[in-house]
Amino acid sequence: MKITAIKPYIVYVESRKRNQTLVKIETDEGIYGWGESGLAVREFAVEGAIRHYSEFLVGKDPFQIGRLWQEMYRSQYFEGGRVLTAAISAIDIALYDLKGKALGVPVYELLGGKQREYVPCFATVGISMPRRRSGESATTESNDKLIADVRLLVDNDWPAIRVGLAGSDPSYGDDVFEPRESIARTAEAMIAVREAVGLAPVIGVEYHHRLSVAEAASFCQRMPSGTLDFLEEPIRDETPEAYEALRKMTDVPFAIGEEFSSKWQFLPYIERGITNFARIDVCNVGGLTESMKVAGWAEAHYIDLMPHNPLGPICAAATVHLGAAAPNFAWMEVRLSPTESLGVYEHDLFTVQPVADGPNFPLPTAPGLGIEVNEELAASLHYQPSEPPHLRRRDNSVTNW
Repeated sequence: MKITAIKPYIVYVESRKRNQTLVKIETDEGIYGWGESGLAVREFAVEGAIRHYSEFLVGKDPFQIGRLWQEMYRSQYFEGGRVLTAAISAIDIALYDLKGKALGVPVYELLGGKQREYVPCFATVGISMPRRRSGESATTESNDKLIADVRLLVDNDWPAIRVGLAGSDPSYGDDVFEPRESIARTAEAMIAVREAVGLAPVIGVEYHHRLSVAEAASFCQRMPSGTLDFLEEPIRDETPEAYEALRKMTDVPFAIGEEFSSKWQFLPYIERGITNFARIDVCNVGGLTESMKVAGWAEAHYIDLMPHNPLGPICAAATVHLGAAAPNFAWMEVRLSPTESLGVYEHDLFTVQPVADGPNFPLPTAPGLGIEVNEELAASLHYQPSEPPHLRRRDNSVTNW
């Protein structure tokens, strides 16, 4: 069997208001596989890298997944980087889908077989930020809504709940983010939630790397110990030493890694005990090949995977197979819970896809990933500009999204 074509598709998904970069790999035996890249809002860069890789991948044996990974990563002077490994991820996932179909087995059988009977997920809820002039009643009303959302998830057996950070006073505009306002409001809300639902539910907060070390420490110190079970991405990840400094200032477990593009980026966070949950993204880190290496490394340090999965059903399917095969697994992110409104995975575009049973994904039994795509429709859903917010402080300086 030989690869005959590698086809990237940048597809705009209306209900989710975002573009998704899909890849189809075809062979001379008519067997094909689908993959997805995780580098959102820079899809043209990933598409270009995929086209470069296809120049030497066409004609190769698609079963040599590990060797092809090494060839894509090493056969250039400028190895690695998020764009290249996002492209490698999509190709690698498609190769696993293809090989599973050819052998008639689910992908997790290619990763060592199943470790569990289903893959547990976590859900996300948000905190609203009242206008400054609205006063205490607006804050109380906002907390009541948050507590009701968390209780809804707890009552429906969701094993873990992530709370999104509070924004800034919306009176100043949707593109303004003031960290100190946010940490005060978020800490207040988390104290109210923990008091309302008790100690049993697993509850964490995502900060989307918007804080400094001092701000993140202040946030943690404003809450009683035990309020949070994890804090996700509080600061940027380029400097592990900054995270080490923060680690000394708080006892809250960290969940880090959704932006990491290789095992080498995970290295200091695992080896130095900085992260407690590995937020691996199978569509960014280098596909299933690299994900299983990170999983083994994390297992050696008693760290569980908590995969990042905000994209479409191909990413979700690949993450389910990773969750099935990895022994050290906590919860998989899913954006289809009762408290979220990101939209369903379109069935007219993704005609076969994994279907969750409440807070869990049953293990697929079909060969490959268990995904089918309406290729004709995908070809018609062209890229649309979809920039994330460009956040600023009130003094008009740029801050992190």
